[in-house]
Amino acid sequence: MRIVVAASGRTAGRATIRAVRVALTLEQLWHRVPGGTAVAASGAARALARRGTDVIGVSALHRRPPGPGWTPPVPVVPLPLPRIVLYESWHRLRAPRVQRATGEVDVVHATSLAVPPRRPALVVTVHDLAFLHEPAMFTRRGVSFLRRGLQLTRAEADLVVCPSEASARDCEAAGIERARLRVVPLGVEARPVDAEEVRAVRRRYGIERSYVLWTGTLEPRKNLARVLEAWARLRPDADLVLAGPRGWDRAVTPPEDVAGIHLVGFVPARDLHALYAGARLLLWPSLLEGFGFPVLEAMSHGIPVITSAGTSTEEVAGDAALLVDPRDVDAIAAAVARLLQDDTLATELGRRGLRRAAGFTWERTAEGLDRVYGELA
Repeated sequence: MRIVVAASGRTAGRATIRAVRVALTLEQLWHRVPGGTAVAASGAARALARRGTDVIGVSALHRRPPGPGWTPPVPVVPLPLPRIVLYESWHRLRAPRVQRATGEVDVVHATSLAVPPRRPALVVTVHDLAFLHEPAMFTRRGVSFLRRGLQLTRAEADLVVCPSEASARDCEAAGIERARLRVVPLGVEARPVDAEEVRAVRRRYGIERSYVLWTGTLEPRKNLARVLEAWARLRPDADLVLAGPRGWDRAVTPPEDVAGIHLVGFVPARDLHALYAGARLLLWPSLLEGFGFPVLEAMSHGIPVITSAGTSTEEVAGDAALLVDPRDVDAIAAAVARLLQDDTLATELGRRGLRRAAGFTWERTAEGLDRVYGELA
């Protein structure tokens, strides 16, 4: 589907029809730890391109392409500044315009809080405002940068896209009028995984027993310290697999006196999906999220989930997960014990998760974004 607008000119007595052209910021794909915002931007760009939306990506200046698995799904043109300089220039000088690289566009879509100049029309995706609630969980520079991005979003964005109602409520509380907010949920691409792939990935990472999976960047809001404390109290007859790159929570390490904890680091997407498929459950009581990709990915494989009550991940999981207070170590441990002991409940949650995940598609995300662009065009 291609959005079209009627231009002011006339051709043979008729309005000239042309496609809306959208510039997407895709710099996250080059980050050292791309994270969920890169998954969101890449998935949306790919689905928009499949729909026929005229999309072009924009990035900072790089000598190399992104890392393996992060190849942009649409053409990307660079602005003539490295990332740190570009981001600071955008936030302090409000330059350069993305059109310097892309040519004329109708909508600029900032897919994170790195917010380029407003002209011609500006959409900003705000994934979450965790840095307002728990600034100690971020670096000082990171908090300063994100606060400036929120300030610019509040002042200049024509429309603000949020992946969940939880994030939209946060944005409204932060001073962005509800009339400018649009909730566009993100999607998941279920990757079929056969039994041999599961066996191979278990061999690759030395996992011999049944296991519980946790995945994500090691950063404070992912709540890994409490996960490890709950596991140490429980000491179940299963292993705990921690999959994800080091972020800035380098102090979190598995307790030495508890066996069966596998800190496997970053794993490529194919391995990660095999780890999901082979797990007994996903343990993911994150403190603050804008959406919660791991919950959705686990559900797409029919794996039962334990996640946080009162957050966006509850919104994603619906009735397909056990919900816990993420700050209550005893509650986390009790939920793990319950699911490991109750096969009937685990199977039922897995079935519910499969059904629920089927409704979260990137095509649905692209449709929602096209509606947003159409409003501005």
